[in-house]
Amino acid sequence: MTTGITISIALDADRSWAARLMADSEPWVRLGRGYEECLTACQPRAGMHLFVARSGETRYGFTLLRERGVAGSPYLVAIGVAEAYQGRGVGTALLDHAEAFFRSHARHMFLCVSAFNDGARRLYERRGYVQVGELPDYIVDGASELLMHKRLDRS
Repeated sequence: MTTGITISIALDADRSWAARLMADSEPWVRLGRGYEECLTACQPRAGMHLFVARSGETRYGFTLLRERGVAGSPYLVAIGVAEAYQGRGVGTALLDHAEAFFRSHARHMFLCVSAFNDGARRLYERRGYVQVGELPDYIVDGASELLMHKRLDRS
């Protein structure tokens, strides 16, 4: 599936698409993130990068990256894959792209994943991320956010 996909910086029209994908899917629904909040997160600003995976006019998914997050290291703010394309390698391609984007100038990368988001957590673990912390009741009561870390190899 990932053949033929290009990942590039978001165009203006991609921002509302990414925000809608976020607002209409898990974990953001359970975390109470509405469209307006997601759209605000996707707006251009210094140190933030929104990338979109696509083939032609078809969008498959996105990543939202912060250059300086945890301890000054890059932080994966959000990653989303359209439901029709989940399980086809799009998330892996987006994650690999995010790491490559930062690898030349960073040694570490962090992200948070909701404890109830089993599929995402498994993807991150398969890609070498390790849980380094837990934030109980951080966004919603009864659910933890898991802080995960990966050392980026310079290879």
